[in-house]
Amino acid sequence: MKTLFFLKGKFCLLTIIILCNSFESNAQEFRYGDPLPDAPGLAKRGKYAVGVNTMEFTHKDQVDILNSKNGTDPLYDRNLKVEVWYPSLPKEESETVIYEEVMGTRGDTLRPLIPFQFKGRAYRDAAPVSTGKFPLVVVSHGYVGSRYLMTYLTENLTSKGYVVVAIDHTDSTFKDANAFYSTLLNRAKDIRFIIQSMTNLKNNELSNIIDSDNIGIIGYSMGGYGVLNVGGAGYSDGLTAFFGQMTGGSKAIADLTASNTEYQKMKDSRIKAVVAFAPWGMERGVWDLEGLKGLTVPTFFVAGDQDDISGYEKGIKAIYDGSINTDRYLLTYKNARHNVAPNPPPAEALQAGHHLDEYYRYAEPSWDQRKINNVNQHFVTAFLGTHLKGEDFSKYLDIPDNSNDQDWPGFVPRSSTGMELQHKKKASN
Repeated sequence: MKTLFFLKGKFCLLTIIILCNSFESNAQEFRYGDPLPDAPGLAKRGKYAVGVNTMEFTHKDQVDILNSKNGTDPLYDRNLKVEVWYPSLPKEESETVIYEEVMGTRGDTLRPLIPFQFKGRAYRDAAPVSTGKFPLVVVSHGYVGSRYLMTYLTENLTSKGYVVVAIDHTDSTFKDANAFYSTLLNRAKDIRFIIQSMTNLKNNELSNIIDSDNIGIIGYSMGGYGVLNVGGAGYSDGLTAFFGQMTGGSKAIADLTASNTEYQKMKDSRIKAVVAFAPWGMERGVWDLEGLKGLTVPTFFVAGDQDDISGYEKGIKAIYDGSINTDRYLLTYKNARHNVAPNPPPAEALQAGHHLDEYYRYAEPSWDQRKINNVNQHFVTAFLGTHLKGEDFSKYLDIPDNSNDQDWPGFVPRSSTGMELQHKKKASN
């Protein structure tokens, strides 16, 4: 009996050593978006290989707000770079892509730009699959940010059968950050333009696989500000007045206000789902209740209840509560601040000597960013799958309020803590 126990003990010890070595090996190979051991079920990647390429578009005759003077708005051709992920044929080499990024920002703080690289799980310039149609998803980063800010999510969604396009918003990236009013004006306009550009592609293999009738839009922070407007939440007249004060009298943003009859005609019926991570603006009077009534597209909000950029009770939650004409969800990370959407901090941001903001551009003080990434993958998969593909993910989305005393569907035991998922249906007429 003692011998048997000893043998079992040796076996258990050997198993533990193997598991630890395996975990250590996997940890060394971790890439943004990989599942942690407690990742919820829908966080895992789908069946498709992921191709990726870079494209550029020019939005002609746009208001050159940076050179607006005395209420006169000159025009210019606005160049936009995007990254496109799409279901692809696999290539012989490993599924590895190198993303080129920078830390720092050329904005008010003028922190020096520091180049760095990180690996993703995709094939650069792979051929797209030859059959099938896939919903289009357009992603808008924060201010400042870049098209690579949420690769954990863009790659993950693509592997599940979406064509995903992330925008570099000119004047709003790490490399070219400029006056904030450019972001205020151009964010929603850029998103609309890229939707049109991708759905009107000519002589491009991707045009054969994009399902233009089923479109989702995802935005983080100022990206959230943009996607809500594209989804139908017209800005307030108060924003027009504030914008005019910032720009010396320009009224260019009035085109995007709820009171403008032309704005009401901008709604795109092909957009079936909106995901808004920490959308900015409610505390600053960007919306009023009348404007929020225009949001009729199903919307999934994500927030930290300690958000000190967009605000929570009078910010993101107020938008959620006021959007009475749509079916909407609010996922809240308890004790989280604003960074509920980005990739984890790059390794370079952990090095001594760098400004703390390079780390806190990505990191949450009370959460493991990789955990947040996995949870986001899970719920965004469920939400987009429901509204863009007609799949039944109701068991993952219909979680009773105050349900932290039980494990959520799809979550491993004891892992669904520190979060709340609320759901409000469209108000009945």
